[in-house]
Amino acid sequence: MYVDGFVVAVPTTNKELYREQAARAAVVFREHGALSVVECWGDDVPDGKVTSFPMAVKCRPDETVVFSWITWPSRAAREEGMKKVMADPRLDPETTPMPFDGKRMIYGGFEVLLEA
Repeated sequence: MYVDGFVVAVPTTNKELYREQAARAAVVFREHGALSVVECWGDDVPDGKVTSFPMAVKCRPDETVVFSWITWPSRAAREEGMKKVMADPRLDPETTPMPFDGKRMIYGGFEVLLEA
């Protein structure tokens, strides 16, 4: 399995808009090979002294940290699927703008080391 992880700061007033857009995007990811899409709205995300989720995405007082991940069968499946996702017109940022500042998103791909 392979995992894409994301952390982003979303304006708290955009919670429902984010949930709706995430639900639409999940359909696209699944159609292009993702096994699952998980979106988590921050509930207990403390500020840190050295580093933290809020610090990583420069979260403002009127924003909430969202932690998300997408699972894929393999890195190869993710590479192929992500190409298709990025080309899918249903996720075109021109017609469906993101309800957050994408420049502050942190993300990466991860090889599964342990699943228990």
